[in-house]
Amino acid sequence: MKRVLFAAMVVFSLAACTPVLNRDLMNTGVREFQLGHLAETPEAFKDHLFILGGVIVETKLLETGSQIEALFVPVNGSGYFQDTRQYQGRFLALFDRTKGMLDPLIYRKGREVTLAGTFLGLRKGKIDEMEYTYPIFEVRQIHLWDEYQDARYSMSYYPYYYPPYYYSYYYRSPYLYDPRWRPYPYWPAPPW
Repeated sequence: MKRVLFAAMVVFSLAACTPVLNRDLMNTGVREFQLGHLAETPEAFKDHLFILGGVIVETKLLETGSQIEALFVPVNGSGYFQDTRQYQGRFLALFDRTKGMLDPLIYRKGREVTLAGTFLGLRKGKIDEMEYTYPIFEVRQIHLWDEYQDARYSMSYYPYYYPPYYYSYYYRSPYLYDPRWRPYPYWPAPPW
């Protein structure tokens, strides 16, 4: 039994250390950098491979492929976000049409990505009314992170976030709803 538990712990610990992108890209790409340095001396970093994380602001489909505008987030050696509160600016990631399409409904605002991209240069653009210079990366590989589900909408937290009449009449149980107990006085009585 001890051997099985030890083997399971080894498998889980190795799975936790697995990089989200190709290991060769993770080893050759630069992870520790700031977008400001790229904007100051773009020629020095041109055609270098970078590993970066981002929170998607917008995804567009162009004739040449897909374009993601994202907020830059630094990543660790496995491609996981280091700190999502440390935004350092925005960047553009171009995904070539020959590789496929990044659907704007899937790669939508607020989703998180980790990507390996080759730095192409800078492009002027606007954020609302303000002029902004975007660093541009050509995507070599991209990983879309799963969405987190808000715990407020989980059924396991009843009765704290759902009104008592939320459940159908099949759930009439004194343990789920007692007419003498109401968590909030402004909820109306259930229809039964």
